[in-house]
Amino acid sequence: MSLMQKNIFILIAVSLILFISAASSEDKGNLQIKKQPEIQQIKPKKPVKVHLKRSAEGKYSWELTGDDVDEVVSADKRLRKLLKAE
Repeated sequence: MSLMQKNIFILIAVSLILFISAASSEDKGNLQIKKQPEIQQIKPKKPVKVHLKRSAEGKYSWELTGDDVDEVVSADKRLRKLLKAE
């Protein structure tokens, strides 16, 4: 390859690089970010924690903790039904 061909090759390569970088910078100007409320980060629900206790007489009691009140009430109903404690 002669010196003239090498210079032409380098000139074409530099031109392509400049063209590509100019095209990508124009695309960045047209980039629009849209918020979509239906797509949100989903956090896993924390389970209800049950601290079950049994007395010396054989009776059960428990303490329930959790973030969702409905889940805590549901867990309490299930425990009362399962242990037949009313």
